[in-house]
Formats: sequence, C-alpha cells, structure tokens
Amino acid sequence: MTAPDQYRVLGHPVEHSKSPLIHARFAELTGQAIAYDRLLVPLDGFDATVDFLRATGVKGCNVTLPFKVEAFEYARRHGRVSARAELAQACNLLDFADGSVLADNTDGIGLVHDLQNNADCALAGRDVLLIGAGGAAAGCLAPFIEAAPRRIVVANRSPDKAQALAERHAALAREHGVELAAHGLHDVPGTFQVVVNASASSIAGIAAPVAGSVLAPQALVVDLMYGPASQGFLDWGRGHGARTRDGLGMLVEQAAEAFVQWRGVRPDSARVLAKMQAALQNPRG
Repeated sequence: MTAPDQYRVLGHPVEHSKSPLIHARFAELTGQAIAYDRLLVPLDGFDATVDFLRATGVKGCNVTLPFKVEAFEYARRHGRVSARAELAQACNLLDFADGSVLADNTDGIGLVHDLQNNADCALAGRDVLLIGAGGAAAGCLAPFIEAAPRRIVVANRSPDKAQALAERHAALAREHGVELAAHGLHDVPGTFQVVVNASASSIAGIAAPVAGSVLAPQALVVDLMYGPASQGFLDWGRGHGARTRDGLGMLVEQAAEAFVQWRGVRPDSARVLAKMQAALQNPRG
C-alpha cells in the first residue's frame, strides 16, 4: 500500500491551527491519500526546517504567523512566487511537488470566495474598506481588486504604510478599473457596503478601529479573526445595523485553494465550513 503524501502547517505557535482538521476532511471527501500535521518551527529556524522537509519528501506546507514573509523570501531564493504572492510580499502556501519551490498566497482569494459564494455578497461595483496594511491586508488586496469593486480604500493607523500598499497595487487597480486610495483610520471618506478588518485590533481588544459613519446601510462587516477574538468588531457592526461575518469561512476557503494547488481537485468547502460552524456554535455537540 502506497504511503500517503505528507503536508505540514508551519507556525509559532501552531497548536491552535485547525488546518489538519480541515485538510483531513477535504481528503476524506475527495478520496485523496494525504497526511497533514502541525509543526512548531523555532523562531530562528524557518529555512532549516523547510530544507529538511523538502529533503525528506514532504509535498507542501501551509505557513502561518510569524513566517509568511520568511516563506516568501525563501521561495524567491529557491524557486518562484505567484503574482499575488509577489504583490502581497508574503505567502501562506509552499508547493514542493515538482522538486522546486512555488509560493502562493491563498488568503485573499479564500476571503473573496467566502464572501461571494458563502455569504452571498457580490463585490463587483461595491465600495470596500480594508482596515489594516500589514500582511493580512496585503494578502487580501489583489484578490479584492480582481473582484472588480467600484472603490477600495485601505485605512491604517500609519497612513504611509497604507499608501505604500496601495501604490504597490496601483497598476492592478488601473487594469481592473478600480478606484484605489489610502487613508488614516480617522479620515476615511464616504461610506462602504463591505468593511473588512484585517488589522490586529481584534487581537488587541479594540472593538472599533474606525468610526461607525463609514458603514453604508445594510453593510457587511467582516473580521478576519473568528471565535471570541472577532466578537468586539462584529458586535460593533451589529450595533450599527450591519450584517456580520467572521473569518472562519476565509480559513476554510484558503485551505481549499491550497488543496487544489497540491492535489488538483476542489473539495466541497461549503460542506466542511457548515460542519465547523455547527461545532463552534455547539462545542459539546
């Protein structure tokens, strides 16, 4: 009997990761023979760890905090990076299947798929506010642009950082006819149908990094975190009459994109997401 192909999720910490559960379910649904495990990586040992995994036949890895930039730089030295990873300057996926290294960033496309397919929120022609300019926001911006909203504003505590992120994506925005601008958190102009919190404010316990005046009627408010960490921002949105969504769907959908890259088959991500949502709502099940 052939041994299953090996995959890992790399992080520090990593014990909280739900990726092994998600990919095990994907494998079950698609009949793929894989083994997927967590691996705690020393903070000063990312390159050595990836070298070892490649040498021992591991087929690919997901990468979580704090190694997404290091993974991107590793792939630049040892292989190639996708266009969206190049724009984000970070990656969450490494593929070693052909003996080389391919880096990609599936976070943003996972979020877009979740919003459009699972939350019934078409992005085309909408006004989108993206809060944050770090790695999470950078991973989301290109896929948002490619979904062709009317306007995207990147808002960040440091406006210069938001401006740098917008400038890196300016050509892509022009190509897709999207108005792209950058502002500080407290000078955001207009209102938005979709407001995405990709900042660290939820982790820091800050419920509302921007004013409620940015919300259009019946706006969708999204936090990339899920569970208790997302509740402050989502409660703020509900308090202003907005619909809300946490980041669990993004987590499942970005994993589905990785699974497609590695295995060439798309799993039923909506089915896996529904099961995970039910488990969170009824943890004693």
